[in-house]
Amino acid sequence: MRYGFVVPYASEPEFAELAALGEQHGWDMVFTWEGVYRCDAWATLAAAAMRTERVRLGTLITPAARYKPWDLTQRVASVDRLSGGRVTLGVGLGALNQNWLALEPDEPRKQRAEKLDECLDIYVGLLAGQPFSYAGQHWSAQPVTELLPPPPVQRPHPPVWCVGALVPGRKRQPSLERAARWQGVFPAVAAGQEGFSGLTIEAFGEIVERLRALRRAVGLPWESYDVVVEGDSFGDFGDIHGPTQPWAEAGATWWVESWWDVEEGPAGLAEIQRRVVSGPPI
Repeated sequence: MRYGFVVPYASEPEFAELAALGEQHGWDMVFTWEGVYRCDAWATLAAAAMRTERVRLGTLITPAARYKPWDLTQRVASVDRLSGGRVTLGVGLGALNQNWLALEPDEPRKQRAEKLDECLDIYVGLLAGQPFSYAGQHWSAQPVTELLPPPPVQRPHPPVWCVGALVPGRKRQPSLERAARWQGVFPAVAAGQEGFSGLTIEAFGEIVERLRALRRAVGLPWESYDVVVEGDSFGDFGDIHGPTQPWAEAGATWWVESWWDVEEGPAGLAEIQRRVVSGPPI
């Protein structure tokens, strides 16, 4: 199992410093997140890329349906080149909040899901190289013949990890079907309490087995697939606190510390620094 952490509140320079600190103290990955109007996640990761050499960089999460696909593609590819191939794109539908609704309308979940899928299709197509064309319900693309960007370091594209939510009692699981097509999953149980994933070891095991079957059905290998568990070993946020070993035995490949209850400001930043220095909860 490998270990990462999410930085809940930090400016761009503070995030870059925390990423460098995490690299020094044995962490494998550091995540930022995307608000509708806050620090730009990709500029933040670019700053961290210039301060680090080994640790991976990612988003938890990017609500990809909000983006024009080519805009998201060029941001991810730029950070991939800056970091020497260390970026992961974490995606989901996103959690609506007042920050979001103050500036953008609430699109129906079905429409956001369609846009998310089309965005990822175009992301893959553009990074595979030209000529590329696409005709979707929401987005389309024609071949680009001039001013082409350089390719990303990670080929065929930087990995995509998707939120995959199990809906209890439902035979078809569209969220898990999406996650199974990509390179990793953030598992959850739908209709859980705010701030809680709803995961138990039993539910997690069911999700893993469903994903194995889904990948097998489309001829994709399981061995290279990443399964992420979000927990909090240092505080009281959420419903998963470790130890990490039972989750690894159940199929998790990553443990990500989610410290969302740490307050914003100097005291909270100092607490995050203390936890990062303490190292992964191995």
